[in-house]
Amino acid sequence: MRKKIVAGNWKMNKNREETTRLISELKTAIQKSDAEVIIAPTFVNLAESLGELKGSFIQVSAQNMHFAESGAYTGEISADMLKSIGVSTVILGHSERRAYFGEDDALLAKKVDAALKAGMRIIFCFGEELDQRKSGDHFKVVESQLKNALFHLKGDAWKNIVLAFEPVWAIGTGETASPEQAQEMHAFIRKTLTEAYDSGIAEGVSILYGGSVKPGNAEEIFSKADVDGGLIGGASLVAADFAAIVAAAG
Repeated sequence: MRKKIVAGNWKMNKNREETTRLISELKTAIQKSDAEVIIAPTFVNLAESLGELKGSFIQVSAQNMHFAESGAYTGEISADMLKSIGVSTVILGHSERRAYFGEDDALLAKKVDAALKAGMRIIFCFGEELDQRKSGDHFKVVESQLKNALFHLKGDAWKNIVLAFEPVWAIGTGETASPEQAQEMHAFIRKTLTEAYDSGIAEGVSILYGGSVKPGNAEEIFSKADVDGGLIGGASLVAADFAAIVAAAG
């Protein structure tokens, strides 16, 4: 049975003191959960976050990494650097990385390969833009993103991959994605995996929803058959909100 996962992507938020404070609040607010709970602070606060969470069931993820093992890539971070401080999960393909930093499927495939080679687990993000949803191309776009970045992998690699569907059109646009639309896409993703690999792999992969999950809608979204938790943005920066979303996941 797939385990529920709630991951908080802190993005470029929280300095050192704020990070320590929020982690302390989270440890108080989330005493236990049947769901796997992950937070992704900024690079500069990863090591300290791991220290603050020592002995806690809350895990720490990186928000990104480079595909090279080392070299002249100013400002970048390698998988080995992350592993060396104890981080073994990384978010790849986030819509903001795609939109603002030009990360395409070919680049993400290289990052995926590098992360897996280093023995890391990947939370892989993908999803359609508003114009793609309105034109009816959303299924085709999602299938293409998965195929181009992930479907070169052998079946055993999927035990280290978590998928995170982000309907970019429903984040900060005034448009709203319903729980039914989330389930529809998640079921399509699982069907696509079944066709590319087999039902065992498809049924074993956790698929998170990343479309503005909040305390008020989390329970209904997480109740859908193919939604295995959420990748949480803004709500993960408020301890009470994130705790409520974790509680909704189990």
